[in-house]
Amino acid sequence: MKRLFSLILFLVLYFPLLAQDFKMNEIIKVIEDIKNEFAPDKRTAIFHVTVENNSGVLKFSGETNLTEAKLNLFKSVKEKGFRFTDEIIMLPSEEFKDKIYGLVNLSVANIRTTPAHSAELATQALLGTPVKILKKTSGFYLIQTPDQYIAWVDDDGIIPINKNMLDEWNFSEKVIYLNEYGFAFSEPNENSQRVSDLTAGNILIKLQEENNFCKVKFPDGRIAFVNKIFCKNYLEWLNKEQPTGEIIISSAKSLMGIPYLWGGTSAKGVDCSGFTKTIYYLNGIVLSRDASQQVNQGELVNTENGFENLHAGDLLFFGYHATDSTKERITHVGIYIGNYEYIHASGKVKINSLDKNAHNFSEFRLTHFIRAKRILGYIDNNGVDSLKRNKFYLGEF
Repeated sequence: MKRLFSLILFLVLYFPLLAQDFKMNEIIKVIEDIKNEFAPDKRTAIFHVTVENNSGVLKFSGETNLTEAKLNLFKSVKEKGFRFTDEIIMLPSEEFKDKIYGLVNLSVANIRTTPAHSAELATQALLGTPVKILKKTSGFYLIQTPDQYIAWVDDDGIIPINKNMLDEWNFSEKVIYLNEYGFAFSEPNENSQRVSDLTAGNILIKLQEENNFCKVKFPDGRIAFVNKIFCKNYLEWLNKEQPTGEIIISSAKSLMGIPYLWGGTSAKGVDCSGFTKTIYYLNGIVLSRDASQQVNQGELVNTENGFENLHAGDLLFFGYHATDSTKERITHVGIYIGNYEYIHASGKVKINSLDKNAHNFSEFRLTHFIRAKRILGYIDNNGVDSLKRNKFYLGEF
């Protein structure tokens, strides 16, 4: 009799716990499904959500920058009949009030994987680039750049602004600096005090012209002078015709010999995808940050029977094919030149060939070739933005 009573007591206590575990697993599955749908790439979206059971009431906590994902999560939870409390923090953080926008204030801002100067360099952003500020900790801002990339920049790298200030910036006459490297000076004289260094793609407000210089203003209000032969009216540059393959290759060759830098995305130093991204940016086109993201942009080029279908400017992707036990991995990208040659950043920016008889043939790259994608001809389609239609550069983010 005692054994029977013990068994009944065990079942009474065990099955409710089992049911609770089953329900929690169901909710965890909902969270995973929402994350896979709305934030499949943690580099471009935040959906860090956990759940715990507090006496039959689910408590959701964490953070996200995706309002739609959060709404869909709670819609699913309600449909399943669960009671819950919402402690998920929405980003941008409320501490910023209306200053959730920013402008890069250095020639090149270093953007890192974690909020520390010793952290891995994830990417870079150029002077005048608009960003969204998500949160701040330990002197670093978590920001999102126009290619949707999310990482940390130190607080000297950007100037926080509100929407009115962003609109003022966007409506101001600006110039884009197109020399690979140079300086802004305190007077219209290159022997005067330097105010800042500059690099290709930097954007500044134009105040006026004096002699052979443009008088410019930085996002933080600094006034300086830049040799006007290196400056082009930003709107004229923005609205020029779409580049040809030859123009892309000319831009790419201008960075020949530039050193490889992991995370580098400027004329000062580039990694493989930072190189392709920089070259296309200098021609008014926004590519994603990493090679494994860029491979999802543009139009597939048929290379099943060789490389005859390739055009100058096409992106070549390298890596490891999928196997029965591993997924495909894209690890490298370059730009096709023509005649089986491509230019890429590997050690430095250099040219190699897919032709086995060429002096610059790379067997490693040929054996690791995965596919090619065409960007030119697909601007503002197939996941490829022009700067003039990118929401960040339009101030509509």
